[in-house]
This record gives sequence, C-alpha cells and structure tokens, in this order.
Amino acid sequence: MNDASPKWSWLKAALILFAGAYIFGPAIGGGWLWDDNQEVTENAVLRDPDGLVKIWTGTAGADYFPLKTTVQWFAWRLWGDSPAGYHALSVLLHILSAFLFWRLLAKLGLRLAWIGGLLFVVHPVVVESVAWAAELKNTLSMPLLLLAMIAYVNYDGLASLPPPAAPPPKTGKARGKTPTPSKEPRSPNWYGLSLVFFLLAMLSKSSVVMFPFVILLYCWWKRGRIAADDLRASVPFFAISFGLGVVTFWFQHHRAMQPEVVLAGGPLSRLAGAGLALAFYLGKCVLPVGLLPIYPRWEIDPPSMAQFAPWLVFAAAVAWLWTKRAGWGRDVLFALGFFALNLLPILGFVTITYMRITWVADHFAYLSLLGVIGLAVAGLGRIRPTSQIPVATALVVAAALAWESRAYAENFQDEIAFWTYTIGGNPGAWSAHYNLATYLAHHGQLERAVGEFEETLRLRPAFLDARLNFGNTLANLGRLPEAAAQFEDALRIDPNYLGAHVNLGIIYFMANRVPEAIAQYEEVLRVNPGLADIHGNLGDAFFTEHRVSEAISEYEEALRLKPGDARIQTNLNIARQALGQ
Repeated sequence: MNDASPKWSWLKAALILFAGAYIFGPAIGGGWLWDDNQEVTENAVLRDPDGLVKIWTGTAGADYFPLKTTVQWFAWRLWGDSPAGYHALSVLLHILSAFLFWRLLAKLGLRLAWIGGLLFVVHPVVVESVAWAAELKNTLSMPLLLLAMIAYVNYDGLASLPPPAAPPPKTGKARGKTPTPSKEPRSPNWYGLSLVFFLLAMLSKSSVVMFPFVILLYCWWKRGRIAADDLRASVPFFAISFGLGVVTFWFQHHRAMQPEVVLAGGPLSRLAGAGLALAFYLGKCVLPVGLLPIYPRWEIDPPSMAQFAPWLVFAAAVAWLWTKRAGWGRDVLFALGFFALNLLPILGFVTITYMRITWVADHFAYLSLLGVIGLAVAGLGRIRPTSQIPVATALVVAAALAWESRAYAENFQDEIAFWTYTIGGNPGAWSAHYNLATYLAHHGQLERAVGEFEETLRLRPAFLDARLNFGNTLANLGRLPEAAAQFEDALRIDPNYLGAHVNLGIIYFMANRVPEAIAQYEEVLRVNPGLADIHGNLGDAFFTEHRVSEAISEYEEALRLKPGDARIQTNLNIARQALGQ
C-alpha cells in the first residue's frame, strides 16, 4: 500500500478521516475551556454588527489575528455560544491539514507520503490545538501555510527532481564541473498563490512567521545551495513576515501582557531556557507521553551549567550531520531545520503571554511536529519498496498514537475534567488550581472552591485576582471577616487595586462599618469617577449615615452616568422624601 497505487487512495483517505473522528469525538461534544470565554462567549466584537471593521483595524482584541477572528465572527452567527460547531470546525481543519501534508510530502518525493498525513492526524501533541476551541488560530493557519508551501514547490519547479548527487572525491586529477540539474521554468502564478496563502496564514496566527526561512532551507535541500534567485524570491515573504511580526510583538507587549510582566531573566537565562525547550519539544514529538495542558515551569534565573547541555548536544549533532550533507544527512538537516526554525519564535528569546504560566506548551509545537513526522516518513521510505515492513510498522505506531490521543482528548470535555487532569500531572500549576476554583465557585460548589483558592494562593501569594475571587467566594458563604481579610491582603500587595477597594467597601457596608465603606468607595471614585454603581453605593452609605444631601448628590451623579437605573432612582426618591422634597 503506497502512494504509487491509486486504487488505495480512497482507503488511505478514509483511514485518516476515521482516525480524526475517533480521536476527537469526545472533544466535539465537549464544552468551553480556559480562555474560550475571551475568544467566544464573552467576546463582544463577535456580537457587534460592525465587528469586522474593529477586527481588521485592530481596535478590539489582545492580539492581531484578524482572519481567525473573522472566522469566529461568522461562526458565532451560525452557532452562537454552542461549542460543538467550533470544535467540529477545528477538527475538520486539522483533517484538511493532514491531507495537505500528505500532498506536500508526495510533491517532495516521499514514497509513503500518506503515512505522514495519518501520523499527523493521530499524534497526541496535536490534541491541545484541535480540542481547545481557542486554538482555532493553529488549525486555521496550518492548512493555509501548507498551501503556501505546496504552491512554492510548484513555483520552484523542482518537486520531481532528486537532490543533486554528491560531488566526486578529491583526487590529484583535474575534475569537471558538477552538472547542475535542469529545472522547469518558474511559474509566477504559483508564486503569487504562495505569497497570498502565506499572508492569510500570518493573518490567522503569526507563529508561521519563519516560513521565509523555511523556503530558503528548502532551496538548499533541493540544490545544495541558496542562489541569488532564491533570495530575491524570498524578499516579499520576508516583508510580510517582518511587518506582521512587528504588529504581533506590539500587541503582545501593549495589550496581551499588560499589566503583568513575564520574568524570563537575562540573556543567559533565555539561552538556557531555549535549549531546554527545544529538547523538550523534540522529546514530546518523538515520544508523546505525559502530555499536559500546563507543564512544570523550570527555574532558569540564574541558569545552571547543566541547563546548557542541550545546546552542546545539538551543536555536535549538526556538525556531524553537516559532514553527511552530500547524502542522507541533508534530509535530516532539512527536517530538523524545519522543526527548529518554526519553534524559534516561542523558545523564550522574545517573551509571550503564555510564559507567565509555563515555558512550553503542546500547541506551540503543532507546526514543528511536521518536521519530525516528515523525517520519520522519509526514513521508512528508504526501506526497499517491495517490503511491507514500513507500512505495517507505521500502522502499528499510528494505532498506538491514536489510542493515546483519544484518551488525552477525553480530558478536554469540560473544565472539571480538564483542570483535574492537569493538577494530577502538575500539582504545582497555580493557574490550574485557580481556574478550577473559579469554575467551581461560578457553579455553586463553594466549599470545594475554597480549597482550590487556598492552594492557588499557597503557590502564588501575590496573585491579586485569586484573592479577589477567593474573597467573593468567602462572602457568598457568609464568612465576611475572612472575605475582608482577603481584600485587605490584596490592598497590602497593591494599594491601587480597585477591585479590592470596591469589594472591601461592600463588605464593610454589610458589616455596618459604614465610615470605612465610605472611605473605600471614595478611593475608587478618586481614581475612576465614571463608575455609576460605585456612586450609587456611596449614596447608600451616606444615606445610612444620615448624610442625606450628599447621598442625593451621589445618586444624581449615578443616574447621569447610568440613566434609567431603577434601583438608584428608587433610592434617590427615598432620599428626597427624607428631605421633604
């Protein structure tokens, strides 16, 4: 069963489709997870009839991935807040990528290209990208990037040519010039398509930013050198990559990461962390066991000497492979070069939002995984064509990977399963404890939420939002002194934390500590005088203290900011009656 037998093509395609449906069936029926609320359920721009303008002008959202958000804008009109449609869309896009990867490997001359598509669709590392609705940017950008690569290979006109033969050995005799392989004329139409698909991929997610380097690596792999024509052809790709890369960097550091700072250490810490991350991703792609939504975050500030060891291993491996570049070493360098290049933007040299939680994540390796799978398929293809061992081996491996992926995908069905699984594998994941606590509190499981909040704050005592929500949970349980203590602790950490001032004012008012409540409300309004509800709360406090004229003034300001509010209007009428108005 190989790519040269067309009669098997439908069976191969059906196998890929079945594998994708089997693995991600649990996820399609699952609910929203983690930051899906920011992406869909609480994303106001998706509900805005003028949302498309805001999406493309960058006036809404923490990142600038306008094509991805446009797809979500239309998807919301089809499915609203029902998660099944979004999950199904991600699964279909992932399966489409598997077929395009099959096509790309076939164009690169790999005999068992279809196995590449099968391994990609079943690999456990892809589960996070496909089963988590917020990672639509991954599953949308991938087929677009693969189309860009296929179009570039067609444009280059060398897809059917083997790599150039090794140069003859050096001898004392004169040697003739090594012949240059002939090639078909380059097609401007295919070049234009490649450029357009790359632009669309960048507008879906900028993690594809390294594609210009990938096409130069491809040119080196095919010809053993990068010609001037190759460099000129890459210039527009680099322009798109640089332009949208700068936009992404600006959004990350001015919106997504505000006000929190990711402490990544100095240059040596970042270098050590990058080597560890590269080794980690390679290990998970080769042996995908123990996968987690949040991995333990290693300490690299300051780094130890042992943490630089991966770089020494990589340097030695590249040096050895370079000596073999005239033969099979070039294939390995191409595949591993693709793997490393596409990881470069997320290795920690430039900090991104996710690194406040952990240094590595499976969804970062979604694209780079193709390099490892491509290398495995190339290796299997070197076994003699008449042997059935490569296909049998690949099918056994694919079955094992599919079983592992299905089991992992079942943890993406709901928040309790998702966070419980994460905590089981990484008890020190403060974000997992916090998200589980928040979910439990919102769904009425207050006592259980208390334990998770306590563990969150044990792991991260200065986490202000956790203290705020923990205090709210305690207040809902009627434990007002403990709730006030959480808000007071938050203000000791950050005296300007308005949420704690607001909630502490409410607690003080409920505990009949009205003067203290007034002080909290006044502090909030000093910083942000446009909060109608706080003016209303301050009016209530003034009225309780028999400061009726001041209460009327606050109610009137609240109604100016929030006309028609029934509660405030009622309280204003009562206050006026108290003055005989």
